Amino acid sequence: MEKRQIAKIAVSAAIYSIDRPYSYLVPAPLVGKAVPGVRVTVPFGKGNRRTEGIVLSVSDEAERENLKLIDAALDDGPVFTAKQLELALWMRDRFFCTFYDVARAMLPTAMWFRDGERIGRDKMEKFVSLAVPAEEAAEAASQKRLRAPQQAAILSLMASVGEAAAADIRHFTGASAQSLKALVSQGYLEESVREVLRTPLTFSEPQAAPIALTAEQQRVYDGLAAMARSGKASAALLFGVTGSGKTSIYIDLVRDALERGKTAIVLVPEIALTPQLVGIFSAHFGDQIAVLHSSLGMGERYDEWKRIRSGKVRVVIGTRSAIFAPLEDLGLIVIDEEQEHTYKSENNPRYHARDVAKYLCVQAGALLLLGSATPSVESMYAAQNGKYKLFRLENRYNQKPLPRVTIADMRQELKNGNGGSLSAVLREELGWNIENGEQSILFINRRGAANLVVCGECGYTFTCPNCSVSMTYHSVEKRLMCHYCGHTERPDDRCPACGGRLNYVGAGTQRVEEELHALFPEADILRMDMDTVTRAGSHEKILSEFREGKAAILLGTQMVTKGLDFENVTLVGVLSADQSLYISDYRAHERTFDLITQVVGRSGRGDKDGRAVIQTYTPENEVIRLASEQDYMRFYEGDIALRRALSAPPIADMFCITVSGPQEARVLAGCVRVRKTLEYYFKDVEGAELLGPAPAAIAKVNNRFRYKLFVTCANTRRVRDILAHTLREFAGDSKNRGISAFADINPLL
Repeated sequence: MEKRQIAKIAVSAAIYSIDRPYSYLVPAPLVGKAVPGVRVTVPFGKGNRRTEGIVLSVSDEAERENLKLIDAALDDGPVFTAKQLELALWMRDRFFCTFYDVARAMLPTAMWFRDGERIGRDKMEKFVSLAVPAEEAAEAASQKRLRAPQQAAILSLMASVGEAAAADIRHFTGASAQSLKALVSQGYLEESVREVLRTPLTFSEPQAAPIALTAEQQRVYDGLAAMARSGKASAALLFGVTGSGKTSIYIDLVRDALERGKTAIVLVPEIALTPQLVGIFSAHFGDQIAVLHSSLGMGERYDEWKRIRSGKVRVVIGTRSAIFAPLEDLGLIVIDEEQEHTYKSENNPRYHARDVAKYLCVQAGALLLLGSATPSVESMYAAQNGKYKLFRLENRYNQKPLPRVTIADMRQELKNGNGGSLSAVLREELGWNIENGEQSILFINRRGAANLVVCGECGYTFTCPNCSVSMTYHSVEKRLMCHYCGHTERPDDRCPACGGRLNYVGAGTQRVEEELHALFPEADILRMDMDTVTRAGSHEKILSEFREGKAAILLGTQMVTKGLDFENVTLVGVLSADQSLYISDYRAHERTFDLITQVVGRSGRGDKDGRAVIQTYTPENEVIRLASEQDYMRFYEGDIALRRALSAPPIADMFCITVSGPQEARVLAGCVRVRKTLEYYFKDVEGAELLGPAPAAIAKVNNRFRYKLFVTCANTRRVRDILAHTLREFAGDSKNRGISAFADINPLL
């Protein structure tokens, strides 16, 4: 029998239940072109619909009957290296996703094709963003594929990118403006008009002098450098108080890696932190650095990817997705503020950047360094048990003490007749700072003006018609908004049920800003939340203005709590310390401690002493008290004991299966079927415990009900295989038509 080349190909059209390598014949003209890492077009399914694929391997085998031929090669050469293909296959098996889910996360959007042509990008002012969760958009795309193919193409793209210029969407999907408008009217997408700034990064020659480390920093650096130079894969946790100079150690470790011919990745949790870190690193490494994060335009991300792939870049700085930067000779990965939840993806592939970093470091024999003033409980547990080596920085770099903290009891404020957002002590401290030319940062983890609009007479509340949540009032826009599906409406002047007077309850950044202007009309105030940082470059603009002293107060959500370093900030105010404390999540205490500790640490980082005011209705709460004292280890000891009692991570791993659909009864029934299946498969898995089904914390989002089922046990290959098999069985069962299920490991609840 004649021998021909046969390629194993991952196909983009294959859903999770049928995702596997498919065999295709390589036609003679494509021999040597259709090689591993190259994208191709192939016929797929009974109708032989043309779809994209990625060549995984090629071998010479006896020609088999009924194998289909590859149509065409879309790339001149591999866009995935052999190591990247291995990573994608590892993630596919680890995170319950398809190979193409991973591939789309690894490559910049501008690299993908439409009708054989590479996607481009134009400067446009109209932007479109996803108004529903990505998995729901993907589900809607599959439902619309036959009757509305243009809408399906748009939703498929938006499920992967989240946001793009309207012109770009129409260009690389071939859809009409009418299809785009239809999806907006159906509530799947939101339109906005924005200024587009295409300013490429420019770097001068490195100017910064070598860093003078303190004796404490030098001791830590020497230990970490020895690990990095060993050539063996290793992991370390750098636990340093806020302002202890962790960044200086990162820079010296990166310098050492470059001198050894290695490359480095430095991850930060928030886009807002990127400009500051890029400025610091470019002063030391010039144009050897590249930046990757979601606020870059498609063209900018593509250009940065090309620079990295070419070998011209040796240091990559960015948010979660920068972990996929195509660097060779990796020697170091730094994850700064490693405890942050933004390192965990909530859409397919549902990976944690820390897990991917571990894999990469094992493959490259590199050092993984996790840095934080408030390490995640999981990371400290690993350090205490010897999986990570623990290094500590216990003093601030400038030898200044930690900020002096005052706890303001808001119950007493109410008794004293103060119903506003700012306590008397915080108002006094703000006034002193304004008078003396010093700056302040205020943190409240809620945007908008009021989180509840309720009738004072009949109790009517404005709730989202698509989701099981109340809507937030935004005073600037004078509209009610659902922060889950994006639905907006203008509220009536009176209660629509009884005509009674409406009350606006609770406070967000907009309401606090209004109060500040009324209290301090002479002071300039900057607000930083999702409503003010929508435009490209808006993070940099706000932070730059504050750094230049153009505002006395920076008010914001958790964007202002991490990594910011302003010498003239001597006061920090936490306006609602209780907000994240009393939710049904085993991470609630950790998140609250982290937010308070981190934002308090923004104060007093220069020559002047720092102060902080923490406002709370429960001043006796242990988490609030320990955060005010910056006593992480006592907090950790209490929280790990709680998790041990709950068998929660890191004591055991937690798998979450979510079932969703438009009819609640069918969703619940589907979740019950999953439970029964898992009971059978897990009956002899030691230590496995099943919980649920139960409604999600937000039971309905965009008219889709969501129920969850939890499995706590060790994360083993057998357990993952059971869950993967269960999901595939679910998808193939006709009883589950119209509802979907997915799994996530150690999810953000």
